Amino acid sequence: MPSSRAELLDWDRHHVWHAFTQMAEYEPLLIERGEGAWLVDVDGRRYLDGSASMWCNVHGHRHPRLDAALTAQAAKVAHTTNLGLSNPVTVEFARQLARVAPPGLDRTFFSDDGSTAIEAALKMAFQFWRQTTPARPEKTRFIAIDEAYHGDTLGAVGVGGVDRFTAMFAPLTFESIRLPPPGLPDESGHLPSLEASLARLAKELEEHGHETAAVVMEPLVQMAGGILVHPAGYLWGVRELTRAHDVLLILDEVATGFGRTGTMFACEQEGVVPDFLCLAKGLTAGYLPMAATLTHGCIWDAFLGSHAEQRAFYHGHTYGGNPLAAAVGLASLEIFRDENVLAALQPKIARLAEHATRLGGLDHVGGVRQCGFVLGLDLVADKATGRRYPWQEQRGRRACEAARSQAAILRPLGDTVVIMPPLCITAAELDQLAGACEAGIRAVTS
Repeated sequence: MPSSRAELLDWDRHHVWHAFTQMAEYEPLLIERGEGAWLVDVDGRRYLDGSASMWCNVHGHRHPRLDAALTAQAAKVAHTTNLGLSNPVTVEFARQLARVAPPGLDRTFFSDDGSTAIEAALKMAFQFWRQTTPARPEKTRFIAIDEAYHGDTLGAVGVGGVDRFTAMFAPLTFESIRLPPPGLPDESGHLPSLEASLARLAKELEEHGHETAAVVMEPLVQMAGGILVHPAGYLWGVRELTRAHDVLLILDEVATGFGRTGTMFACEQEGVVPDFLCLAKGLTAGYLPMAATLTHGCIWDAFLGSHAEQRAFYHGHTYGGNPLAAAVGLASLEIFRDENVLAALQPKIARLAEHATRLGGLDHVGGVRQCGFVLGLDLVADKATGRRYPWQEQRGRRACEAARSQAAILRPLGDTVVIMPPLCITAAELDQLAGACEAGIRAVTS
């Protein structure tokens, strides 16, 4: 006999420990199914998925080609280990990733989520400098950007810069060299210039390049830090500086990859090829957990040798290379190609920009930042001065909760309300989502 709604709500409160959630204040919302850009709860209420189910849904819920790929693979085998074995669909997926990735990134290490993709890249970079010729064992440090989020495993925490996520666990991990965010205003309220931001990195590399293994960053926009958009040319300048100082570049495209910024990968927009490209979220279009760390032959070669030399990468995940996830990821790449997803996205990006202008005119919306198909709206107590609300008032969370009454699910970053729907959303649905966002903001700021 199916469990009752009341039982499910009670069990959810008492047995499920939700991520980034104060369970003492938690009010359940049970989503039962999805259709395109919509989610449907156990009571049949429909909501636009304004956060793409935590930024990972690409082509919508229940896309028939993705469903078919999943069920077809399940009829063959659900999982085989990637530790010394392989399977056809994972091999094909790795090959297709190499074809759509920036040139030369044709070696793929599969893992489980964004954190593990970063963790693998950090360890690969660290080990590379010990095994390259000539070896550079002194290169052990990492340079990262403040207000950047790279995940919750300890290595990812070490290069993370959002204090509310990382400060508690700082004693457990290493300390990286920090750069000021190029997309965040300074104390005077002014954004640093491109030249000033790159000069700061140049200074750190001149002082610490000899001991730095890699620079770690999100390209174009720092997502979880508050949708902090970098100035044009910053990514290109970082790549040039790292190359000049013999430092590797790790790009975290966990959230920016697979069309979110308007191109397949954000780094394409400045013609940058990193040494490591970290992917997750949209990798399987939001269907199954999977991550990938892509790199090039120079890195790969440093790990080759006889078993006795112990040069292998001793790091792995039980479900790395999972065939079900690979089958869906492969089908997703085919949808990008066959349905011209990126071309179809461009007018929606322009439509979102129109909404950004309108929402930016609200009395209590301060900063407005858009990068491709993602928009961040800062809620402020005083628009003229930019004065924020006291964080204890949780205006961002309350605005998103108010938007639910308008049939939309949004998720804030502090007092920044974020619109980041599936790429498949229609123009009419996008208009409805923006309207729900506006209603939620007005409800908690008027």
